[in-house]
Amino acid sequence: MHSQTPYEITPTTPYSHPHDRPATVRQPVLLPAEIPPGVDWVTLPNGVRTLAYTQPPPQVPVPAAQPVPAWAKTTALLAPTVGGGIAAAGIGLSYAAPGLIAMSQALWSAAALVVAAVIAAPVLLRTTRRATGSSRGGGTTTHITQNITATGLFGRANGTINHH
Repeated sequence: MHSQTPYEITPTTPYSHPHDRPATVRQPVLLPAEIPPGVDWVTLPNGVRTLAYTQPPPQVPVPAAQPVPAWAKTTALLAPTVGGGIAAAGIGLSYAAPGLIAMSQALWSAAALVVAAVIAAPVLLRTTRRATGSSRGGGTTTHITQNITATGLFGRANGTINHH
């Protein structure tokens, strides 16, 4: 019972009836001057071009090149000079160390000589006076005594001198 039909039956689609088809929407045409800031034409991943909000790239201000201050130039020029001077002083001291040690020993010897002279001079003078005083035949020495008195911190001083 199969009969031959002159036509073919096809299944229905969602838009098979004219009333089911979506209406064609006409988009308004915008001129480039009418597009507000922050909105731009973008292409979506499926290829459709549309308007979308965009963020402008952040404007990072580039600082202007500043001249090098004079104190920095001076410091930069002085640093190697000072370092070289310190190095030269260190080398000079290393060469001079034996001489400085000998000089310090000589200075200690000279200081000991000065101390000995300060102590020996009065002793020699005293012995020579005794020797000359006893050779004169008198054998007596003169003694001088001073008595000084003062009243108060800034008072006037009075004194007496006695010869014996």
